[in-house]
Amino acid sequence: MANLRGKNIAMMAMDGFEQAELETTKKLLEESGARVDVVSPKNGSIKGWHGKDWGNDVPVDVALKDANAEDYDALVLPGGVMSPDRLRMEDQAVELVQEFYQQGKVVAAICHGPWMLVEAGVARGHEITSWPSLRMDIRNAGGTWVDQDCVASEGVVTSRKPADIPAFANKIIEEMNEPLHDQRSNRRKALSADIRASVM
Repeated sequence: MANLRGKNIAMMAMDGFEQAELETTKKLLEESGARVDVVSPKNGSIKGWHGKDWGNDVPVDVALKDANAEDYDALVLPGGVMSPDRLRMEDQAVELVQEFYQQGKVVAAICHGPWMLVEAGVARGHEITSWPSLRMDIRNAGGTWVDQDCVASEGVVTSRKPADIPAFANKIIEEMNEPLHDQRSNRRKALSADIRASVM
């Protein structure tokens, strides 16, 4: 497994995140050497969802209002129905996704997490996978939905469900070791400009 020593990752979530998608992904990334900060609009801690009931509390490391994309090398968005649905109503959360994307950094989302890619307007032009119920949201946002355990499209990494976590974490690590941030940033900016031109 590639080394992420010296790399910093923001993992953004709210109450109702899918427990394994945060905790297991975080553990795998930390085992590869990264520092992973849980970022949330909520102070103190957030509560996971496990199976059919509430799960573990996870401490919040950085308040959303204090989080800056410049301080991190990647952004990870766990799923669960409640967490991304709440986050997409938070303007600062949506803006943070946009900042990571515009800076050419790895942006990763699993399960219902790609709702944030749709909300931030960064799904267009990318191959994306997700929990199946999001497929029309992604298509309507200009993305190409595919049914695979993990997809990487210009540094946008997505997976479908908890069973895909090993592939998801490995692909994040792989993408973070690619020295392509500047190239990705330029291509993403060009894509965003084309999108803006097409809707004006």
